[in-house]
Amino acid sequence: MKSPKSVEHNGRRLSEILELHAKFARGEAGGMRADLSGANLAGVDLRGSRLGYANLRGANLEGADLREASLTFADLSEANLTRADLRKCDCTETKFTRANLTEAQLNGVELFRGDLAGANLERASLVATNFRDANIRGANLRGADMTTTILRETNLDGVDLSGLDLSTTLMPRGWKRASPEEVKK
Repeated sequence: MKSPKSVEHNGRRLSEILELHAKFARGEAGGMRADLSGANLAGVDLRGSRLGYANLRGANLEGADLREASLTFADLSEANLTRADLRKCDCTETKFTRANLTEAQLNGVELFRGDLAGANLERASLVATNFRDANIRGANLRGADMTTTILRETNLDGVDLSGLDLSTTLMPRGWKRASPEEVKK
């Protein structure tokens, strides 16, 4: 794992960007919202980071460790999170639109009102992940582990859940598996 002190983005050390963002989040003078759009953060240790409202659009976070990070209201649209570890993250109202989360660890993640439209969650581990009120329209969930995943208050129109073991998944009331033809509509 790479340390935030060893990584630079736009001429600044990542550790400095994170410190300024922490001040921004606390409303302190001199704080600045983190703009890490397009940053190469592959393999970086960001465990427990407070990145609420940060711009990580299109960032490369492949294999990054984001366990227990706060990403509330952050923008990770089109970001590469392949094999990233996001276990126990707070991703309330986080944007993952068209993000690549292939084989990512999202166990115990709070995705309340998150936007995962068109996201690739192929073979992702979604054990005990809460998708309440999340937008998952067009998301690729092939081969995902959805053991005890919470979809109770999630709109599943246009979502292909075929081939997934949903035996322990908390589904919306009255939900019944749609045929592949119905999903394509």
